[in-house]
Amino acid sequence: MGNEILVESHVKKIVMPDNLKMGLMIAEQRKKCASVGCNVEYFALGFGQSPFHVPPPLVKALASSANQGHYSAAEGILELRQAISGFNKRHFGIDVDPSRIVIGPGTKDLINTLVNIVKGGVILPSPSWIGYRPQITLLDKHFHIFHLKPEFNYRIQPDDLDEFVSKIESEQHMMVLNNPHNPTGTVYTKKELEKIAEVCRKHNILVIADEIYALDTYEINNFTSMGLVYPEGSFITNGLSKDRSAGGYRLGSCILPTTSTEELENDFKKVAATVYTNVSTPTQYAAIKAYEPNEEIEEYINITRQIHRIMGTYLSEEWNKVDGIKATKPEGGFYFFADFNELADDLKKKGVTTSNQLGESALSCPHHIGIITGDACLLEPNDYGARIAFVDYDGKKTFDNYKQNPPRSNSDELVFVKQNAPMMVKSVNALKEWVSYIKQF
Repeated sequence: MGNEILVESHVKKIVMPDNLKMGLMIAEQRKKCASVGCNVEYFALGFGQSPFHVPPPLVKALASSANQGHYSAAEGILELRQAISGFNKRHFGIDVDPSRIVIGPGTKDLINTLVNIVKGGVILPSPSWIGYRPQITLLDKHFHIFHLKPEFNYRIQPDDLDEFVSKIESEQHMMVLNNPHNPTGTVYTKKELEKIAEVCRKHNILVIADEIYALDTYEINNFTSMGLVYPEGSFITNGLSKDRSAGGYRLGSCILPTTSTEELENDFKKVAATVYTNVSTPTQYAAIKAYEPNEEIEEYINITRQIHRIMGTYLSEEWNKVDGIKATKPEGGFYFFADFNELADDLKKKGVTTSNQLGESALSCPHHIGIITGDACLLEPNDYGARIAFVDYDGKKTFDNYKQNPPRSNSDELVFVKQNAPMMVKSVNALKEWVSYIKQF
């Protein structure tokens, strides 16, 4: 067979996810550096995943569930959905019947399923998590980029949303609301969510509320689920990948809106059964332990949350001290967003004419700073911005050190960062040297 295999045109529109592409770029850059004898270290601020170990009770539960080799219900086993119902009641005050909970192989796949089956275009606030647009593009679905304003710390402003949606003709829309927000670390207040919900009701906007970082909100009492303020129009997604560091388990959940019909629930199950049959049955049984009341897991979540806060506060403050850079101060998760636009003229003189090229320049020899920029964050080509992940440290060692001797003051926290995250500390000097290089004539 000599003919070329033809691929659908919409597949050509997507590229390798930038968090993975960063790894390939670093590998290529290492080859270049080796050829000229450069051995400067690399600073991994691009790829973001929890650096911590999986909680031991969950690990034990997975081992003991290994014999559960049978197929299970497409929507998830009832015992797990009941445990997730109780979990949402305890942590977020959401009283949800298990029948409205669907289990999927991670929140990414659940969001993919939602976009696939729910009618209407998708509104994507920018800057954005790197994974939303490629999924929508792969489904050949129409989307609208809603650019957020730095002067409001990249929070959705209800009046701006109202004006934006008024210009879009459609009987129904979907909007992604990521809270806490990746990449800025912003957390919405209850009042802000209520104002956004008013606009959503007015324009018939359904919300895909991606709350995967909910329990990584530093001041946990400040978090409010969209499921409380807009239950009739929100699909609430969450999972094990962030606060319980089990991304590889590939298990997420979706709470369907209170207005969901039996037909919608059946459609979700039908698509799930068609695409992936069911989430790994052993993983589902193990996950019951992750959602049931468990003192060890609760302590784990509290400790990792505080470590994220310490690391994010330190690195964002240090970046803000660098002339020409403005960084958001994260309130949850393990990212912040950096604005490089004050350096725009200097960047252009160095041949860095787009936001995509900003990432390439930062990674170049001898700077070696890995960050996610440009198209991946849904930025305009001339908007010099980047997502910064602050997880470049040994999670298990850092967790144990915190548990043995938790920092009691700001000075203690500074010492904690320097002892446990030396590469992140060194990355600040690398950033300063790169900025100096950019400013050289």
